[in-house]
Amino acid sequence: MKILKRPCLPDIYTETRNTNRTTMTDSKLYIYNTLKRERELFIPMHPPFVSLYVCGPTVYGNSHLGHARTYTAFDVVYRYLLYLDYKVRYVRNITDVGHLENDADEGEDKIAKKARLDKLEPMEIVQLYTLAFHKNMRQLNNKPPSIEPRASGHIIEQIVMIEKIIEHGYAYVSQGSVYFDVLRFEKDYPYGELSGRVTEDLQHNTRELDGQSEKRNPLDFALWKKAAPEHIMHWPSPWSEGFPGWHIECSAMSAKYLGETFDIHGGGMDLLFPHHECEIAQSLGANGKQPVHYWMHSNMLTINGQKMGKSLNNFITLDELFSGNHHLLEKAYSPMALRFCLLQAHYRNPIDFSNKGLQDAEKAYDRLSGVYLALKDMNWDGTTINDETEKLLSSFENECVDAMNDDINTAIVISNMFKVSSVVNQFDTNGKTEGVSKETFEKFKNIYCTFYTDILGLIPEEDTTQNNEDFGKLVDSMLEMRYEAKRKKDFSLADAIRNMLSRFVTLQDSADKTTWKYEKKK
Repeated sequence: MKILKRPCLPDIYTETRNTNRTTMTDSKLYIYNTLKRERELFIPMHPPFVSLYVCGPTVYGNSHLGHARTYTAFDVVYRYLLYLDYKVRYVRNITDVGHLENDADEGEDKIAKKARLDKLEPMEIVQLYTLAFHKNMRQLNNKPPSIEPRASGHIIEQIVMIEKIIEHGYAYVSQGSVYFDVLRFEKDYPYGELSGRVTEDLQHNTRELDGQSEKRNPLDFALWKKAAPEHIMHWPSPWSEGFPGWHIECSAMSAKYLGETFDIHGGGMDLLFPHHECEIAQSLGANGKQPVHYWMHSNMLTINGQKMGKSLNNFITLDELFSGNHHLLEKAYSPMALRFCLLQAHYRNPIDFSNKGLQDAEKAYDRLSGVYLALKDMNWDGTTINDETEKLLSSFENECVDAMNDDINTAIVISNMFKVSSVVNQFDTNGKTEGVSKETFEKFKNIYCTFYTDILGLIPEEDTTQNNEDFGKLVDSMLEMRYEAKRKKDFSLADAIRNMLSRFVTLQDSADKTTWKYEKKK
């Protein structure tokens, strides 16, 4: 079987902005490389182009807090690379076939099982939860990837890659299924280098499971599975009517869209073994080269100190968090409060979710949003310069860039934002930006707002309502009603309208008109 290889062309890379700020030419970004277990200077293969692949969700259920952690972390990586003026091709897949219930290549396909239980077609399940995933990502203000390939749409590419692995002697056919031969692979390449696993230890801790007699060794993993008669998702192949294994999809799709070797591969720590370990083995087995220069992994999260899981009754979906509809939640939490909570921790540090932690993050986010909203509408108005204030604001950009260059440390960036908040609040209170030069103020304002919106990806909730056209029309209409009531000397109605509007907006009366401004009400 032949397939045309698609070259990694720069024309569909994401375009970036050109502004007067730090760029890739004068910034040294260090990334913690899981494969090397150390921070390394990021040097892309083909600057200014950067290739980024992140393992996407298996779409058989609603997105949960773990998804929010991973995809928000890599959204910030993506945003910062764009800030540095790299042209980024960000690929994030959708797994819609091949992910079985356990890592021993046994059990039902997760999507097929959900389809059977709900009496739907598998692709109905895929469409339902893919749309739900996209909705949650938009709520979190995560940018969409450049390309979002589906496993079921790349069966041919996976078959071709499996054929190459077999040809090179690293896989074998058994009763219509194809398995990767780990011990044969280890004669030429190390297996377990990414995760630090040792094959002998893995063998000692692996028990033979029913139905694994097809394998030569329990460590071997499926590249292609022959479908049972009742299996409702299957495709023709040289070996059987069946479906691809879970791991092969990412190897095949990343190679197709980013090349056999690319810059960055990201994902959650839970994918380190076996998924990412198997990806490396497959790519080496097919192409004879390491597929990725920098491996990045976001850490795990817990709920009130316990690992999140349905069996522990502490599994929280994003819809439940945003609605407050879960027995562990005291209230609903906004998407931006969650995003802020996630960014307060370094992406490689674990996070423990609790109502107190979320509420503390919510309050901190509200304070920072207030600073941003005050600053974005502020213009320079000062006559004096204070050396301490000038130094504090002029050093803000370098301190934030240094934090991001130190393995995307968003926690330090947020700390820097709070450090300058008292100065901005003083400006807002006095109505004058005394103590700082116009040049320093304008540069600081631009950088602060850029980090808040473009890099951290935060959106003040006030903006969401203030910029809502229907909301604005409603307020204006009610103000007209109030004006008409005052004209008719119906002051009781006019006061009632004002009192009601005051719950949502701040009104300012003048001799000839009433203006309004949205401010978050406590």
